[in-house]
Formats: sequence, C-alpha cells, structure tokens
Amino acid sequence: MKKTYKYTRNLVLIALLVTVLGSCKKSFLEILPKGKVIATKTADFDLLLNQLDLINIPANSQVLLGDEISFIEPGWTGAAYKEKQLFKWEGDLYNSDEDATETLIPTRNLYIYNKIINEVMDATQGSELTKKSIQAEAYAGRAWTNFLLIQYFGKPYNAATAAADPGFPLITAADINAKNFTRASVQQIYDQIISDLTIAIPNITSDGVPFRSRMSKAAAQGILAKVYVFMGRHAEALPLLDESIKNLSKSTVVTNVVNYNTSFQGSPTTVNDIENVYSKNMTYSYAGAGNRLIWLTPEVAALYGSTDTRLSKQFLSTTFPNGLTLYKRTITLSYNIGLKVAELYLLRAEVKARLDDLAGAVADLVYLRQNRMPAADAVVPGAAAASKIPLLQFVMEERIREFAVTGYRWFDMRRLSVDPLFTMPAYQHKVYNAEGEVSETYTFKPERFLFKFSPKVMAENPILQNNP
Repeated sequence: MKKTYKYTRNLVLIALLVTVLGSCKKSFLEILPKGKVIATKTADFDLLLNQLDLINIPANSQVLLGDEISFIEPGWTGAAYKEKQLFKWEGDLYNSDEDATETLIPTRNLYIYNKIINEVMDATQGSELTKKSIQAEAYAGRAWTNFLLIQYFGKPYNAATAAADPGFPLITAADINAKNFTRASVQQIYDQIISDLTIAIPNITSDGVPFRSRMSKAAAQGILAKVYVFMGRHAEALPLLDESIKNLSKSTVVTNVVNYNTSFQGSPTTVNDIENVYSKNMTYSYAGAGNRLIWLTPEVAALYGSTDTRLSKQFLSTTFPNGLTLYKRTITLSYNIGLKVAELYLLRAEVKARLDDLAGAVADLVYLRQNRMPAADAVVPGAAAASKIPLLQFVMEERIREFAVTGYRWFDMRRLSVDPLFTMPAYQHKVYNAEGEVSETYTFKPERFLFKFSPKVMAENPILQNNP
C-alpha cells in the first residue's frame, strides 16, 4: 500500500509541477515555463514523459488547409474568423493577444524534452539502461515536435535550397530566460531531427508499442522513415519502415490494422486506438454529426468505391436540391497525428513504388485495402499497378481516402509541391449554398504552405523573421 501511495504522490507532484509550467505568461514564442521542474530521480523523469501536454497537441489548423474539404451553408456564414481565414488560405489568423495553437504546446513540450535530455543521466536511482531509454524517448519526442514545427513554419524540404530557407528556432536547452530567438535553416532543423532519432533508436528499450502515449523503437523508426520520405531520401526510408512494421509484432498492446469488414472501433481515444503506433492527440470541432462546417469535396467522395467502408462507416451524406451529394464525418473524433499503422504501410508502398518495386508497393496497398473493403474490391487497378507514376498517384489517392479530414492532406500537398514527379494543381476551396450550388471559390496561395508567426510571437521576439 505504501508503494502505491508513493507512486501516486510522485505522479501528482510531477503533474502539478508541469501544470505550473503551462501557467506562465512570459515565454519563448507563446510560453516558456516559469521556475523549474523539480525532478531528481530517474522515476521523476520517466513520469514527465506521461504528462498530458506531450499527448494532447491542439494544433489543428492544417485540417482546414487541405484541398479535400469544402464548406456548406449555413456553416460557412456561422464559421469563426480563424476558420474562414484558414479556408480562404489567408495568413493572418490571430489577434495581438491570442496564443497560436501552432506554437503554444509544441514549444512547451520542447522545454520538457530538453530538460529530460540534459538532466536525466545525472538523476539519482535507476539503472544506466533505464536512464538512456528515458533520454532516448525524449530525443525522439523532440524530433517529432521539431518535425511538426518545421512543417508549419519552414518551406517544404528542397535539398537545393534548404540550407538557405528559414526554418524554426533551434532549441536544445531548457532555458526559461532565453529570448530574441532567430530562425535556424530548414536544413539545420532536419539535421537535428535526424540526429535526435539516430541517437534515440538504439537506446529505446521497447521494440514494440508498450503504451501508445510512449515512444517505442517501432515508432521512432517509423518517424525517421517519414522524415526521410519528406526529404526525398527514399532508399534510406525503406529499411526503417521494414524494421518498424516488423517490431509492431513485439508490442505489449495490440497494434495492427483493424478489418473494417468485420470490426469497427467507432471513436476510441488515440491512446486506445489499436491502429495507433504513437499517440499525439488532435481534437477539433470542425467535424461531427452536430457540426455542419466541413464536408468532403465531390471529387474526393468519388475516390471511394461503393464498398469502401471508410466512407460508409465514417461519413454521412446530404443530398441537395440540385442532386449534389456531399459527405461529412458522422462523429467528432480525436485524431492521431503521431504515427499510425496504416501510415507505415502507405509510406512503404510509396517508397517501394519510387524505388521501382511495383509489386511490393501493390502488396502493401492491398494489405491495407482488404481491411477497408471486401477482398475482391481491394485489388489495385491494373492501369495503376503497371507503371510507376500512376501507381504513385494511386498511393496519394489512397492516403486521401485513409486520412480524409484529419489534417494529413496539407502535409502531403506541401511535400508534393517540390516533388519533380508531381505537378502542383490549382487547388481550390468551394462553399456550397443551401441549393448545392457553388457560392464562393478560393484559390490556393503558395505562401500558405507556411504559417505566419502570430502577432504575439513577433511582439515577444522582435528580431524573428516572419513568413509572408
């Protein structure tokens, strides 16, 4: 009984201390913690990795930037200012006194990860192996956070320009007094991400998933592979994807693709969703049965086959007087933007196609698709399977089908904009009136592959260079 009380007391202590971190007004970017986390024992640092800010990432603006969505009335008229600005691909989202979701929690989390990285090896108690594993989780968590931030604020990775392209401030110290940050280059941020994950992977003791909220070797391998894919380094991504998928079988908790033909999870939390490898929970109120804000475009709805359970089980339809049918999410979900099993298979299919292993790419696609529709309908069309470019296009469409209205699409739009194998289309957002007719159309602006730093961030860091 005493042991249980001691553990609970320490957990509450750490939780309270981390809560204090989030209550401070003076900050780097939005916030930096005031005071210090009093962590001295190895167990204290381990508990820091369980706190909720590391799991719940409220940054969700990317959802409304994807080209797979549309608005209908009366939702459009009643939408908030920020929602309309995002849908119109405008850059100004915040008032001078508002915290930006793109930086608020991610920068707070960088402080926590840096504290663990820099201090856990000097902690009392605990073995060297345990300390290194905790530190490795923090390295990988910092890498994931920096990868998210560089998607928000840096240009899509282009090897020819990355060394000169402004990225995000490179923060490797838990320093509450630091100020007047400047931006590292996109290349420097990616180099740091790769370094952190390369250090982390051999030292994480859990090969498979122990808890979805904690980093595993499988997750770190998958994240590094994803980073390489976004950099166009596909040959380096493939063995990592192979190892990541292989390590899923060693998970303590069940971690695999659910067969929607026979079972459907409904709306589990991200830490309970068996399809999640690493949980970073994003919630938003844009979707849901009682919310009429965002709907799939007719073009995206047409990508689903009639037996695709992703459409029939996750979306409801409305038909307008003119015969147009649109689809929206039936329930408000907590979406995982960390790492999912389906994403590993789709990334590997993409990489195999790019490396001319067309049969291998098709096999990975079929594995996922036969869990989303009857096996007879899961085959990849012959015209796509026979040639590299059509197959890659099919992979991208499969990503849309799998991750529609969850924010993944904008990240793909970014990276494909600098991919020599793809031509960037003229992306558009449309608003439909009550009769199902297009009432407003907005054309994508290339500068909206980047977020602007908010007025509050710029006021706190006057020498910070902003995006257009």
